[in-house]
Parts: sequence; structure tokens; C-alpha cells
Amino acid sequence: MPVPTHNRYPYSPIAERPVYDWPQAKRLAVYIALNLEWFSFGEGLGAELAPGGPQPDVLNYAWRDYGNRVGVFRLAELFAELKLPVTLLVNSAMLEHAPQALAAFPGADIVGHGRSNSERQGTLSETDERALIDETTRVLERHCGQHPRGWLGPWISQSPRTPDLLQEAGYAYLLDWCHDDQPTWMKTRKGRILSVPYPQELNDIPQIVARKREGADFADMIVDAFDVMQDECAQRPLVMGVALHPYVVGQPHRFKHLKRALAHIVGKASEKVWFTTSGEVAKHATALPAGTVP
Repeated sequence: MPVPTHNRYPYSPIAERPVYDWPQAKRLAVYIALNLEWFSFGEGLGAELAPGGPQPDVLNYAWRDYGNRVGVFRLAELFAELKLPVTLLVNSAMLEHAPQALAAFPGADIVGHGRSNSERQGTLSETDERALIDETTRVLERHCGQHPRGWLGPWISQSPRTPDLLQEAGYAYLLDWCHDDQPTWMKTRKGRILSVPYPQELNDIPQIVARKREGADFADMIVDAFDVMQDECAQRPLVMGVALHPYVVGQPHRFKHLKRALAHIVGKASEKVWFTTSGEVAKHATALPAGTVP
């Protein structure tokens, strides 16, 4: 029996691909992906600090709310201090309930991230998923003054149709497929959409919440990944993303270690490192000659 496959992209060994540069002969693109998420009270999904009880689950709701009230501003001050550009992955409900959180990052790159993180888009019908994408897009357009170019599904949840619907809705790239260290093209039913690398390993939710590692370990992972990729980028262009959530790394005891890791990256970066956003990575990759990006 044939093994099922997605047929979105072919297998492509990274060591056999064309070599190219990022802008100004850079080779390692580093971006910070900060998730700004809103959660429903008394219903729906949500990351858990402790096993949830009956709704309303005040313990876990309040833990997540800390990120939007406190943690996000601690992170904004750090990124400004280190002069790091930021990619914001935004639930559109944030613009209704906590617009000051977005305002703390003037000039940030905005990526669509669904309505809220209390639902998975991959479980929706095609009609409902299209409506979710359209509603999110309209809200972010009003805020940004332009159509957002990138998308990450809430909970990295996709249906079999998601890349098609995103491309048809005018999106240039997605972040959900964490399968590579370089951008890759994905087929859609009416064209193609770029997949920009997004981290599942350098991501505070899988590491700290799911695997129960703490801030010092997570910071060491960021440092180690950067050191390895900065050396490797002499051979090929790479993308290193760091995915953060204010209610996790915005806590003081973890923030201390995140600051250490990001200061290491900024202080040790060679002339080959490009501190950027996911949108700039997508823009450059899309403009490369045909056949350069697999």
C-alpha cells in the first residue's frame, strides 16, 4: 500500500541545494517571533500551567492574561534595548481587548494568527476556515493599513486545505510547517505559497510548558543553536527563528535567562548575521531567481 503524502513539496536535501545570500551578503537570518494571543474566558482551548479544572478555569486563564498585562511590556523593553526587530504573530482579538500590547512594538512585522488561541482552525469546515482567515485579515488590515503577508495558524493547526485558502486569500507565506532551515515553496491548488522556517524546538511552549524545562535550559538552547548555525552558515544560508510567548518567558525568573541568551546572540553576531523579520525573509526568498528556493 502506498504511504500517504501531502504532495505540497518534494524531498530536498539541504546540502544539495543552490547556495545564495541574504541581503548585503548575510548568511544567517535571525528573527524573533512573539505570539500575542487572546484566550476566551470560560470556554475553549488554552495552554495550561496546571491541569485545568471546570470552567471557568481561572488559574490557567489568569496565568495567560499575565502575559498581555505585564510580560509583553517587559519583552518590548528588552527588544528595544537590544535593537532587535520583532515579528508579531497576532490574534485579531488582541486588537479589541489589548491594543496597547501591539502598540508597544512600533514598526513591528505583523503576521496573522487567527482570531484567538481558544480555537483550532484545522477542525473547521472549508467555509468556516475561509471565514476565520477573512475575518482575521480584515481586522489586521484596519490596524496595519495593509494586508498581512504571513500567517501562523492558532495552535499551528491546519486542515488539508489551509495552504490553498491562505494563498487564495492573498497571503505570501506561512509559518506552520516546521520542516526546514531554509524557506521552501509549497504547492497550492491555484499556485504556490512560501513556507518560512518557524521553530518547534526554540519555542518556549514545547520546551517549558510541555517538556518542563526551565528558563536557563531554554536560554542555553538558543545560545547553542545560534553558535552552531553561525558556523554552518559559511556553507549555506539559514534561518533561525525564536518563538516566544509573553505569559511564559515574560515571567521574571525566565526573562532573566532569555535576556542573557539574546544578549549573547547580539554580542557574538558576525558580519554574516542578519537580524530581521519573517516578512523580510519571505520577501527576499520570493525575489530570488527561479529554482533557487526549492
